[in-house]
Amino acid sequence: MAEAQRRLVVIRHAKSARPADVEDFDRPLADRGRRDAPVVGRWLRKHSVPVELVLCSPARRTRETWELVAPEIPVRPTVRYDDRLYAASASQLLDVIRELPPLVMTAALIGHNPGLEDLVHLLTGKPAELKTAAIAMLSTHAPWSEAGEHWAGAPACAIARG
Repeated sequence: MAEAQRRLVVIRHAKSARPADVEDFDRPLADRGRRDAPVVGRWLRKHSVPVELVLCSPARRTRETWELVAPEIPVRPTVRYDDRLYAASASQLLDVIRELPPLVMTAALIGHNPGLEDLVHLLTGKPAELKTAAIAMLSTHAPWSEAGEHWAGAPACAIARG
């Protein structure tokens, strides 16, 4: 019997500022990022994406992105801030995905490049350009625990701009 369809929503953080004397981890969103992040949420709502679990890098710009996405979606998912997502490689991100609870059917991953682009390429076999506030939607019938090369079909990608 085939597994039910799972969706992984890969979201790159919105545009960040680069203030002097601020460590990379603590960089806030830029004005454009503050405009673009809510558009990500509206895109998720418009496309009826029922996110159940959000895995978010604890970096300031990813947290701020999520805080601006969340009010735009109808249901508040569980959110986990995971230190492993900051500056993670595709392989490290894959480890996190494989740990997703089997009952979760739609999860969102909010993080950083180049890890996110590399992850989408690994999972689909198709390169993806994830600019800031970009979304890549991956679908599969395979369990999270089996995530790996060519695990999902070609991604549906969008860039949210406010």
